[in-house]
Amino acid sequence: MHEAVRQAERRTTPGIEDIAAFHAAQVADLSHREVLGPLLPGNGASGAVSFRGRIATTWGESTRPEMCFSLTKTVLAVLAGVAFDRGMIPDADTPVADTADLPVRIGPRVTWTHLLQQTSGWAGELWGKPADVDAQSLRDGGSAAYAEPGVEWAYNDVRVNLLALALTVLWRRPLDDVARTELFGPLGFSDTWSWHGYRNSLVVVDGVELPVVSGGAHWGGGLWASAVDLVRLGELILARGSWYGERLVSPEWIDESWRPCPANPDYGFLWWLNDRRTVFPEAPSSGRCARGCGNRHLLWVDPDRELVVVSHWSDSAGSLVRDVSDAITV
Repeated sequence: MHEAVRQAERRTTPGIEDIAAFHAAQVADLSHREVLGPLLPGNGASGAVSFRGRIATTWGESTRPEMCFSLTKTVLAVLAGVAFDRGMIPDADTPVADTADLPVRIGPRVTWTHLLQQTSGWAGELWGKPADVDAQSLRDGGSAAYAEPGVEWAYNDVRVNLLALALTVLWRRPLDDVARTELFGPLGFSDTWSWHGYRNSLVVVDGVELPVVSGGAHWGGGLWASAVDLVRLGELILARGSWYGERLVSPEWIDESWRPCPANPDYGFLWWLNDRRTVFPEAPSSGRCARGCGNRHLLWVDPDRELVVVSHWSDSAGSLVRDVSDAITV
């Protein structure tokens, strides 16, 4: 295991010290490249491995927060689960418009499941970014243009930001505050994490203007958190949503989150599923993960091995997970 993490630390993603230039190179939407949220320079590869609820090893500055990019999406899914457990979302297949009064037109057929599985087909605009300019959708085989809800899977930051907006309206308070009180606080996160939106991502709820966080970092922002803190989130999922006797999210929601999407069997509720060994061919099929920026940020959870792996800014995430998994006896 120790050789695996040494290799991960050596394979630091180049160019992350100049995060503005690095970020610009990742965004292919030439007509909408303006960054609207803050950026955090990278500080080298870091990470942590937890086995059976205990941290086995760390590397790099594992307590330093890093931009999580699309790993943020999975945190949105967990917060949606907390809302579901409280009855705020009666059922994942409930139309979003029936439970949240949004300031944008979403249509009566788009459900929470559609937003969580990235199959909403929504073609609107948020914070000056139209859904159909998200090039990631095109690279992954989606159209980014309007599609019937539930028919087409497309990895799309604008549509994920719609989920963040809907959850903000549903909770009636900023999601970073919800995360602090309902999730990260009980988990004992350090005070170094933060969650950012865009300078113009605002919504009025009950006459009060609230900031809306972003669900990724396509145009900046998103969750910034350390590897050691994120390990705790992975351990919560392995513990079926309970943390030292306190239920933070239900096992039912975790099971639903890991149910393969009909339009993409490698995807659940903003979780990647390795059942078919297509997400990480070299890694065990029992793994589920949150990932961002081309696997440079990873939260890997393997229930069969009672294993959590978190990696920031390493270009060898797949090899890392494989080698650490091989070191664990099932």
